[in-house]
Amino acid sequence: MPATEKNDRYRPDMVPVRFAAGAGGSWRILTISAVRGDSLPHAARLDRSEGRTAADVPAVWTVRGVTSHVRYVERPEKAALEAVQPVLGRVQAVRAALIPIRKTAGWWALPQDERREIFERRSQHIATGLRYLPAVARRLYHSRELGEPFDFLTWFEYSEADAPAFEELVSRLRETEEWRYVDREVDVRLMRDI
Repeated sequence: MPATEKNDRYRPDMVPVRFAAGAGGSWRILTISAVRGDSLPHAARLDRSEGRTAADVPAVWTVRGVTSHVRYVERPEKAALEAVQPVLGRVQAVRAALIPIRKTAGWWALPQDERREIFERRSQHIATGLRYLPAVARRLYHSRELGEPFDFLTWFEYSEADAPAFEELVSRLRETEEWRYVDREVDVRLMRDI
């Protein structure tokens, strides 16, 4: 099916994204490592295409997602995030990380309010992330409903100087109760050619 037909299935508020790892793309892959579960195959470069006109390109592997309405976030948290969240594509953000994540069946069996309790009240996911903004730009894409192998694709961009802060952020999040519900996580580190 042509890319335009495939993309017509998305609502206007959903922005599709495709990450294709192979020989081309503006991001050079530094490492691909399995944090939990199976890894993804090695590739040299990553092409990140966001929007409805993204065409498929030859790739070793491809993962897809869409933007969606924010989940587990209350109004004051949403306002705080919007006040400091930088845009993607900043000139100084030459480093990036793509971290696809799949949660366990146990996570999805929980009601929404229990997931929120674990996500923020006990794990402080949003509060932790806010401490690293605006140094680290981030975007979350949802993949579960698309039948992809991951539930979420997390994309981060940051400067070389902010790399230690990013490592600290990821380490803190992986120590939380919420991360006990992750059964597959791959960490792809990248650098943009200047």
